[in-house]
Amino acid sequence: MKKLIFMLIGLLTLALQGRSIPDSTRVALLIVDIQNFYFPGGKSELVNPVLAAQNAAKLLEHFRNNQLLVVHVGHQAAEGQEFYPLVKPAEGEAVFMKSTVNAFLDSGLLEYLRGQQVSKLVICGMQTQMCVDAAVRAAADFGFKVTLIHDACATKDLKWANETIPAKMVHLSTLATLRSYAKVMSTKEFLGERN
Repeated sequence: MKKLIFMLIGLLTLALQGRSIPDSTRVALLIVDIQNFYFPGGKSELVNPVLAAQNAAKLLEHFRNNQLLVVHVGHQAAEGQEFYPLVKPAEGEAVFMKSTVNAFLDSGLLEYLRGQQVSKLVICGMQTQMCVDAAVRAAADFGFKVTLIHDACATKDLKWANETIPAKMVHLSTLATLRSYAKVMSTKEFLGERN
């Protein structure tokens, strides 16, 4: 019985070590799926995507100007998968393409962030209730300290049965839930806190 208990403790320790995030102050900006198919004329147009992209561009400029790590995540698509010009990856910036909602699933993203000794993530992107939500929850579950920039995210109206849920309500209800996983701030609040 004692041998079994020690084996279980050992396995648990290994599992926790595999999930641990290094204790560092290194921060990275994670831009999720700000791609052409979400913009006017795209296959999955969102509500106010340009304003969200403009705010994401301000964050991107801040991170670049301060030589902080920037990571881009994109969703593979048959058309419109190019990154929106305002937040196009620069040479040397990490890019991870995914085929699922969760940016951390089978993409190499987690291993890359661990290798870079990142412990804090600033997240923005599209869509709020889908890939952004999944990224925030997964990052928090993996032990990252997460800040979500709410006005650098966008979504669209959803339908359930005969009801239409306006994009604003989808966005706000998702943010209300994600407060349990992340510090939720505006672009202005985030940049003001660091200027």
